[in-house]
Amino acid sequence: MRISADRERCIGSGMCALLAPDVFDQEDEDGRVRLLDARPQRSHSAVREALDACPSRALSAEMR
Repeated sequence: MRISADRERCIGSGMCALLAPDVFDQEDEDGRVRLLDARPQRSHSAVREALDACPSRALSAEMR
């Protein structure tokens, strides 16, 4: 799985960081998504839940 985050689209809701904190965080300055791990080896279900919960659809995943 390869994760992408569109910071321009992100509205800083924080759902991703709440649901998959080992993969996503939020920038202190603007609250937008910060990708910690673009290729997580674990937590695929949590990542999928975070992608589905993102209100701005700023996150995407490519299965490899």
